[in-house]
Amino acid sequence: MTVQKFRWRAFVPCCGILEEPSLPKPKKQNSSQRLALAELSNPNSITLSEDLSNSLVGSNLHAFSVAELRLITQNFCSTNFLGEGGFGPVHKGFIDDKLRPGLKSQPVAVKLLDLDGSQGHREWLAEVIFLGQLRHPHLVKLIGYCCEEEQRLLVYEYMARGSLENQLFRRFSISLPWLTRIRIALGAARGLAFLHEPEKPIIYRDFKASNILLDSEFTPKLSDFGLAKDGPEGDDTHVSTRVMGTQGYAAPEYIMTGHLTTASDVYSFGVLLLELLTGRRSMDKTRSLKEQNLVDWARPQLNNPKRLSRIIDPRLEGQYSETGAKIVAGLAYQCLSQRPKNRPMMSTVVSTIEPLMESDDVPSGSFVYIAPSESNLHNRETRKENGHPRIDRQRSRSPRSFSPVHSS
Repeated sequence: MTVQKFRWRAFVPCCGILEEPSLPKPKKQNSSQRLALAELSNPNSITLSEDLSNSLVGSNLHAFSVAELRLITQNFCSTNFLGEGGFGPVHKGFIDDKLRPGLKSQPVAVKLLDLDGSQGHREWLAEVIFLGQLRHPHLVKLIGYCCEEEQRLLVYEYMARGSLENQLFRRFSISLPWLTRIRIALGAARGLAFLHEPEKPIIYRDFKASNILLDSEFTPKLSDFGLAKDGPEGDDTHVSTRVMGTQGYAAPEYIMTGHLTTASDVYSFGVLLLELLTGRRSMDKTRSLKEQNLVDWARPQLNNPKRLSRIIDPRLEGQYSETGAKIVAGLAYQCLSQRPKNRPMMSTVVSTIEPLMESDDVPSGSFVYIAPSESNLHNRETRKENGHPRIDRQRSRSPRSFSPVHSS
């Protein structure tokens, strides 16, 4: 599949006020061909575009009306409800080929943004900017958007198997096979490597299992670009920003200083590798105190082959490549280094994982489902349905925000 990065000739924001001056920017353009970024922080310069898609040359995005999205989702019927993430509820819908010319029949996911002040608009706009101009097999496809009065909605391709979080951690499910886990890790790594391309890197900033969506063939795609940022330019070594993300995934130096680099994403990828290896969440308050933070518990054991076997997901029942597990463990150890400069680049991560897809030492056999104990079922009832809370060090504007907790 051809990988493309579209360049924007023009961008006209609409329907709201953007207050954060460090809004993610599209690829470098001639300033005469698009609205200057500096104007975005001035509410007096923001005008409503009758058809925003006219300003998104080459993006192939569709500007939907609220009426069309009500039709697509059967008036946001509860039977079409897929779930609710940090930015709002998501409903399944179906686009009929008669809806408008050039739009094929397809199932879609429609996300209604929770507009909590200007930040909600900023996150919506960031998704339109990034996913409107980026095309890659491991990034979820944005089909269109809606900006009508106070409404902000996004329309994505439908991912049949939902999030990796649900597939890996949900209570009653068959364990993901070893090679499926490797395939997911590889696809997610390729998506991050694409974003981190040195010419104009993009920092994802919220890499986690719930933001990795899976299609019917378990192909992973990165979603939810509301917190994404353009990387440093020129002689700059980092982007300074307030701390936002997800507890358990955020890099320690980012939490401490607010300095954001592509190495911050690499750390988060290391956390995901641990989740795939162990079958445990990055943060799990139902476990004993020393095991609640996955990185603190697992990282010291990654370089010890005897101890490594004890932390591998027991639901795999030994059906994994021992050689592959050692390589993944060693890679996770590097990604989780306390020193950002010691973490590998995502291109190196990809080249390390790719050979693991050809592993020939994976034992064969049938999987046996292990039902959770009653005590575990009771404890897990207290866990949030949609994963972990967000980190926002400057304010607590919603239940998903909290002050970061530093592990001793």
